[in-house]
Amino acid sequence: MLKNFLPLCKKDMQDRGWNSVDFVYVIGDAYVDHPSFGHAIISRVLQAHGFRVGIISQPDWRNKESVTEYGEPRLGFLVSGGNMDSMVNHYSVSKKRRRHDAYTPGGVMGKRPDYAAVVYGNLIRQAYKKTPIILGGIEASLRRLAHYDYWSDKIKRSILLDSGADIISYGMGEHSIVDIAEALDSGIAVEDLTYLNGTVVKVKNLDSVYDAVILPSYEELQKSPKTYAESFYTQYQNTDSVSGKRLAEPYNEHLYVVQNPPSGPLSQLEMDDVYGLPYMRTYHPSYEKAGGVPAITEIKFSLTSTRGCFGGCNFCALTFHQGRVIQARSHESLLKEARLLTKEPDFKGYIHDVGGPTANFRKPSCKKQLKCGVCKDRQCLFPKPCKNMEADHSDYVKLLRKLRSIPKVKKVFIRSGIRFDYLLKDKETTFLRELCQYHVSGQLKVAPEHVADEVLDKMGKPRHDVYQKFTKEFTDMNQKLKKKQYLVPYLMSSHPGSDMRAAVKLAEYCRDLGYMPEQVQDFYPTPSTISTCMYYTGLDPRTMKKIYVPKNPHEKGLQRALIQYRNPKNYDLVIEALHKAGRTDLIGFGEKCLVKPRRLSGKK
Repeated sequence: MLKNFLPLCKKDMQDRGWNSVDFVYVIGDAYVDHPSFGHAIISRVLQAHGFRVGIISQPDWRNKESVTEYGEPRLGFLVSGGNMDSMVNHYSVSKKRRRHDAYTPGGVMGKRPDYAAVVYGNLIRQAYKKTPIILGGIEASLRRLAHYDYWSDKIKRSILLDSGADIISYGMGEHSIVDIAEALDSGIAVEDLTYLNGTVVKVKNLDSVYDAVILPSYEELQKSPKTYAESFYTQYQNTDSVSGKRLAEPYNEHLYVVQNPPSGPLSQLEMDDVYGLPYMRTYHPSYEKAGGVPAITEIKFSLTSTRGCFGGCNFCALTFHQGRVIQARSHESLLKEARLLTKEPDFKGYIHDVGGPTANFRKPSCKKQLKCGVCKDRQCLFPKPCKNMEADHSDYVKLLRKLRSIPKVKKVFIRSGIRFDYLLKDKETTFLRELCQYHVSGQLKVAPEHVADEVLDKMGKPRHDVYQKFTKEFTDMNQKLKKKQYLVPYLMSSHPGSDMRAAVKLAEYCRDLGYMPEQVQDFYPTPSTISTCMYYTGLDPRTMKKIYVPKNPHEKGLQRALIQYRNPKNYDLVIEALHKAGRTDLIGFGEKCLVKPRRLSGKK
């Protein structure tokens, strides 16, 4: 069985009869050979193209010998911080250290460094001065140009420069990593690979770079938040493979970081090929003693049916990483994988999810996208659905029906989220009916995020009345089906644009709903999102208008406490928040009040 995994050490390599590897892949996660893990996909794609890949998982970043396990690879090192940005993995939004790492054996925290891709790159460079280093994964992808870093509260340089690497394969990477590997294999020097789509490179001058849009310099970005907002929005408008331009970011007169246009989306055949590679579909057996890798639990019995998202939520980094064009696997590919799941000894009859970034997107939003690219200045769903958008769930319905009919499958859930505004635009109600009838088990999680339209505008989410309409249609459908099922809304506090009055409005909504969420997501400024740009600059980069941004930790605590106003621990915070918002009318004994007066509440 071990030989069916990729090598995890020199002995594994030798047991395969190899004397060396073409690439050493240094990763911040445990080695999980499952297509939900980026390192598994990239290494298997390279293997399918005839390259030998050895894995070094979570090396000791204090010792350069930890990256010399296989010796010097023939073509280069691949580096990924992991399935999550290492800083998000390590810290909560309040910058407190997390206690659990789902991507490490046994869930142990501390097996990777902060800013893992940077640290690993420099570690490799200490041991091998000239061996090509290729960065990939979400940490590198979202930090590929100068970016605001929440944890240090400053503008950081492109990760390419700080890591000592030679090139970044950004986005999902299957196309660009094969292009890089084949170019290196043909003898082209890594410093000459300045032209490949889906890559970011560094050059001494722009002689080899053509048709580039010149961004503001790093020095200018550091000095002016307004300049940063303008530069970021230029980047945001160039994330499409058809319409995206080449971008050049100056660091000094002898150093530029160049982002080549994105790689094209995978065709359905390519998607099927990628997900049909010989994954072992679990973690490496060497982790069994530690209790396995917790992250496998959530995805082991789930199916990734699509990539990309045209939803356009401003707090989401998917536009930067996967793009807005939907890429879908065929029914045959998904049915084949589903049948594999039913053969697993611990399969209980439940497929946990069939989806992607948004489950009910199965095709591009309109016909022109694959030919002309996505619109630079318009969103498909925001502020209202585009008249050219084609809302159609028929293919998804057919797929779900086929999956339900597989022997041993008792239930197929949809957990990766649906866009209710897209669902409402479908003239047919078949999907809503079958969703309620077959794919919900009591509760359906949805993400309205907020109720104040001024905040929803900054989030890139539909207006609250759209969610109210969906709530009614969901309730009506369940009544027709004689089912008692409920919506569980995800709510977010402290997003840019949310002042105390908007936070009170959200608390009143929870009151009227009779719902107090156990957990509230406080807005987290992760790299390369529009919302993070708003957080740092105080400007909406789409309009360059000033917006209110709650940054003070105490104020953020007040907004979060309002949503959980029933929790006795939050009493003092709620009282303070209501006074600040000028809403003391909500302190009292009336049915609309959030809390009782202090003196009469049993408190001193």
